[in-house]
Amino acid sequence: MHELVTPVIILLILLLSAATLTWVERRILGLWQDRYGPNRVGPFGLLQVVADMIKLFTKEDWIPPFADKVIFVIAPMIVMIMMLLGFAIIPFSPQLQIVDFDNGLLFFLAISSLSVYSVMLAGFSSNSKYALFGALRATAQMISYEVFMGLSVMGVVILSGSFSLREIVEAQSEQWFFIPQIVALGIFIIAGIAESHRAPFDLPEAEHEIVAGFHTEYSSMKFGMFFIGEYLGVILISAMIVTLFFGGWQGPFLPPILWFLLKTSVFVLFFILLRAATPRPRYDQLMSFGWKYMLPLALLNLLLTGAYRLWTQ
Repeated sequence: MHELVTPVIILLILLLSAATLTWVERRILGLWQDRYGPNRVGPFGLLQVVADMIKLFTKEDWIPPFADKVIFVIAPMIVMIMMLLGFAIIPFSPQLQIVDFDNGLLFFLAISSLSVYSVMLAGFSSNSKYALFGALRATAQMISYEVFMGLSVMGVVILSGSFSLREIVEAQSEQWFFIPQIVALGIFIIAGIAESHRAPFDLPEAEHEIVAGFHTEYSSMKFGMFFIGEYLGVILISAMIVTLFFGGWQGPFLPPILWFLLKTSVFVLFFILLRAATPRPRYDQLMSFGWKYMLPLALLNLLLTGAYRLWTQ
């Protein structure tokens, strides 16, 4: 019974956190941009999340007559399922982890790769040129930056000697990996932003160019799945940054789970700050930056880390 209760509790907390993050982001963007955020519904606008949920539940669930209906319905489910599965391998504390197996990092990379099918199928099934353009952008962007993300974490694997996320955290007991792997950290953060197509890399959803990208034709709860899936992706990438480079649950004085949540919250706020402070590049600039700069840097970091490991042994 305990094995079933823990995942269900974590699932509910994650969904609640992703919904609350929509309010947090709007409040913080309002603060940083010197304007009001949500402040009408409830104290400090807290009930705005509830109002948005009621709107999504009660709004007409419309499927375009020209769409491929089966794929159109399945597509938003994929991103929700993939993001939630990704949290199954996150070690929140020494005692709290749903699944601990030797290839946890490979599982995360596989999950992030599979999520691209959601975007691709949504754009294809919508039978809309704007949705298709957004899906093509997203597919090329996500597949390209998955390469750099995978190469960046290989340095962490070399230093820890394991693909297990728990063992990676334990290997940082003396020194967090963001110090020797500062280049890999930068690459992983940039690739994570592109993977979750958050600003400034939100070109698949460029409102001024392609209306709303791959989810142009979506409404009601199917749109809500894409929306919540994006925020779950932000939390997941932040949790992975903490796990791989910042010692996971490790820290003095406070309980391990609290340390993990505090570190993850810092990177979630960093993602929000990027949206407030950075302009969106052109699509060709985004792709050129990845293949011309991030790929050579990731390979060089991998080469130097491997050479250092051999030299110390």
